[in-house]
Amino acid sequence: MQIRQATDADRTAWDDFVLRHAEGTAYQLFAWQEAVGRAYGFRGAYLLAHHGATVCGILPLVDFRVPFVGRTLISLPYCDAGGVLADSEGVARALLAQAKVLAQKHGAGIQIRALQPLPAATGNLTDKVRMVLELPTSSDQLLASLEAKVRSQVKKPVRDGLSVKLGTEELINDFYQVFAENMRDLGSPVHSRQWIEAIVAAYGERVRVAVVYTPDGTPSAAGVVLIHPTTMSIPWASSLRRYNHLNPNMLLYWIFLSLAIDSGCKQFDFGRSTPGEGTYRFKEQWGARPQPLYWHDLAKNGWQAGTAANREDAPGRHAARQRAAEFWRRMPLAAFTCSGCATVNSGTP
Repeated sequence: MQIRQATDADRTAWDDFVLRHAEGTAYQLFAWQEAVGRAYGFRGAYLLAHHGATVCGILPLVDFRVPFVGRTLISLPYCDAGGVLADSEGVARALLAQAKVLAQKHGAGIQIRALQPLPAATGNLTDKVRMVLELPTSSDQLLASLEAKVRSQVKKPVRDGLSVKLGTEELINDFYQVFAENMRDLGSPVHSRQWIEAIVAAYGERVRVAVVYTPDGTPSAAGVVLIHPTTMSIPWASSLRRYNHLNPNMLLYWIFLSLAIDSGCKQFDFGRSTPGEGTYRFKEQWGARPQPLYWHDLAKNGWQAGTAANREDAPGRHAARQRAAEFWRRMPLAAFTCSGCATVNSGTP
């Protein structure tokens, strides 16, 4: 077995491995590093394990650099999970060992965001979970499985004259209009528009954008999904508070869930949540169930799990986040979505 850094010439073989692996996700496709590089300038260090021409494992890493903070190889930034994908534990261990060598060579740290525990890792889980729905074979079956209140909320937007469009690059402008305003209202920095454009361009046929419109044609909810043959993932979804009474978010998710079923996916990944919070309950009402996220950092004595969550809970961190959120909420939307935001957001993985 050989392990080396993948090049553009390996893209097809890399993607074929991810797409046929039962535990693969769309985030692990070659397109993620392409989008990260195009939007934020960070380079990928994608490790490929192979026997001759046969790929037997992959470990996608992005060389994430922040001025005055340092350098970290992350698998993967801007999403819930990347991590090792391998045919055996032995291959997984070899890829992780090579990642350590690469990090030592460049004086970098390593963070692995995975859906499975790393071999020989210690420590606690993060306090976050991803919410995953096992999909039936038809949207009618899914609708019948929902509680009466949820079914009513799914049907209400159409009765009230809301409509939805499903597409790709032609919907980026309307998506970003909703996304930026919602993130501003939440008090959180927003990804640059260049990032969304880069994702849509890099993923091609494996990305869809949906926008829900009010009867007068105003975008009220929007989202982006990434498609793997096994799992459809929704990295970004937003709705505008002033239209909550119309339930555009319910129509948005129903369209994506129907698309996932029609595409033959077995699961729908609603993304990361904190148990008990509002987004957790929203996803739970669709039938989604929590699955642990294993975020590991490389420490002197090996892989430590849960340290990402511990950093978020560090003394003073919560108060600082609250102050930052209040600052963002007070910013005018035009400033919030300026092109310079790309530089700000590149420092937040």
